[in-house]
Amino acid sequence: MIRALSLALPTRSPRPLKTLSLWLGTARSRNDLKTLEPQMLDDIGVSEAQARKEALRPFWDAPTNWRN
Repeated sequence: MIRALSLALPTRSPRPLKTLSLWLGTARSRNDLKTLEPQMLDDIGVSEAQARKEALRPFWDAPTNWRN
């Protein structure tokens, strides 16, 4: 008995686009941290060391609460 092959395309999940969007936003935010002046960091309550540490994290390493 010969079985017919199914050539139907798999349904696409919105998850990959959501993940890509999260990664791009995370990369942009972390890059922006590198350009903030010390007074601006003080305004948002972040030290230079904290900003530098966050800016050096990889874009795919987003906090869990950002993934909602």
